[in-house]
Amino acid sequence: METSIELDPELGVLTGSERTPTERIVAALRKVEVLEGLAEHEFLWLANRGIERKFAPGTMLFREGTVPPGMSVMLGGEVHVRRAQTGNLSFFIARMGQISGILPFSRMKGYGGTGYSVGDVWTLDILREAFPEMLAAIPSMGQRCVSVLLNRVREVTRIELQAEKLTALGKLAANLAHELNNPASAAQRSAASLFAELRSYGEQKQRLGVALAESGQFQQYQDWVRQTRERMSSYSSRAILPDNALDLSDREELFRTWLEAHGIPEAWTIASVMAESPMTVARLEELAEVVSPETLAASASAFASSLRVERMAETVVNSTIRIFDFISAIKDYSYMDQAPIQEIDVPQSLENTLTMFASRLEHVTVERDYDPAMPRISAYGSELNQVWTELIENALDAMAPGIDGPPEGTLHLRTHQLGQMVTVEVGNSGPGIPPGIASRIFEPFFTTKPPGKGIGLGLDTVNRIVSKHSGMVTVQSEPGSTCFQVRLPIERTEAY
Repeated sequence: METSIELDPELGVLTGSERTPTERIVAALRKVEVLEGLAEHEFLWLANRGIERKFAPGTMLFREGTVPPGMSVMLGGEVHVRRAQTGNLSFFIARMGQISGILPFSRMKGYGGTGYSVGDVWTLDILREAFPEMLAAIPSMGQRCVSVLLNRVREVTRIELQAEKLTALGKLAANLAHELNNPASAAQRSAASLFAELRSYGEQKQRLGVALAESGQFQQYQDWVRQTRERMSSYSSRAILPDNALDLSDREELFRTWLEAHGIPEAWTIASVMAESPMTVARLEELAEVVSPETLAASASAFASSLRVERMAETVVNSTIRIFDFISAIKDYSYMDQAPIQEIDVPQSLENTLTMFASRLEHVTVERDYDPAMPRISAYGSELNQVWTELIENALDAMAPGIDGPPEGTLHLRTHQLGQMVTVEVGNSGPGIPPGIASRIFEPFFTTKPPGKGIGLGLDTVNRIVSKHSGMVTVQSEPGSTCFQVRLPIERTEAY
């Protein structure tokens, strides 16, 4: 259980008889890898001038943003540091044998997170006021501390990049799940209903066969079915069907009225199927003319059941095609099973990336202006898609009215060639970037998003990938219009 306490410079300080004997402190210092090779008198200087502290398990040692008092040598235990932006994810761990806190030559202004003790923690602190004296007494501490600083920067950057990738992966997975769920659910529902409908259709076909055989109208019915199918298939793009729900409801009511007038049972179920197909009331009138009133009900029911079965099968086919197309787009997006460097069709690359965001584009107008004559470029395909992903996601976030609201506005995508360079523009109709922060948006860890929504490495990643391709990225922004412009060379394989 965590113990929440107010930060105090004297927190955990051992004095007098509580203080550990100097020889035991020196023995613990000898186990610190960074201090390996110090002379005996140098170890003694640290042991005598350092402030010894001990903390119980679960103690909050410092808060994010507070100024560290100095350098801490971990003699025992473990400290987990958590950032508010990444919840309870421990992004840095200080263990026995390591040096943490502020070091000489460091520009650290505050703790990067809140630290908690894990188990019993034992530290020896050198206050920053004593740094000049320490460097004079132990000249090698300067080089040792610089080495610690470099390792710490590399480790924190690695963890932050990993957290950014996990966040991006989570968003991508959510988009993919949403897009796959719709066709998969439609196919599942249709397939489940298809079994029962096939049984019902078989029974109706049997009743119809008996009725037609008794009335001697089998051939007339077969001719009507053939002619009706031909006419239904002749309607281009099913143009006879209404475009809105109200008109479709009126069309369904028209069929239901006709069916009820001719004494056909369960007219409402038959009417709904016929209303959603290119069937017409005129064709029903022709059916009533070629079969007897006793056979009409079985004929209409069997034909409607066949339409229903076909529609369910069509839904299954269309849904699976959509899933297959989506998986193909994912493979193209990730450049799965391909060499690292490919000849990239930039407009197609943008379209593959848009597919990943289909669930967020419902209220967004996408305006495309692709240069049809633009050549392919040599690039790392998967990394380039990461650039488009970050820029499009930023554009959608900028157009969202709230933190979790759906984006609304216009997304502009434009490509064109300028000399031996291609230019890709990703614009949006959001509120724009405030002038005060425009110069900082490409800085690592700089973000305007709330905690948990981003850690400020997206645009830094964009800048690094574009620079890797010997290109450049710029931004122009004003209220209602923000445009990121990426320029890439067509042929710069020597840069790889």
